Amino acid sequence: MKSVGLRELKNRLSEYVREVRSGESVLVTDRGEVVAELVPPGPGNDKRGTPSGLVVLARKGEVTLGGANAGALYPELAPLLKRHRATELLDEERGAR
Repeated sequence: MKSVGLRELKNRLSEYVREVRSGESVLVTDRGEVVAELVPPGPGNDKRGTPSGLVVLARKGEVTLGGANAGALYPELAPLLKRHRATELLDEERGAR
């Protein structure tokens, strides 16, 4: 991971953006203190509501985030029993306890 000061980043912004676009991460420093991180957009940077902890792990390469579920991949299953039927079966099973 590269590190760059604010002044150098400002002067060579296009170059650093190209590096980030190619997959490189760049730490931005101000007087030696890291103030920002430039990272390529990834699965955790979209609007899916991925928990930030998972995004951090994905950036480190420790986990791989799954793709968005378009609905066709995991279709909704039909209920196995009618709504009140499960209660009736439990009542029959329990009997007069």
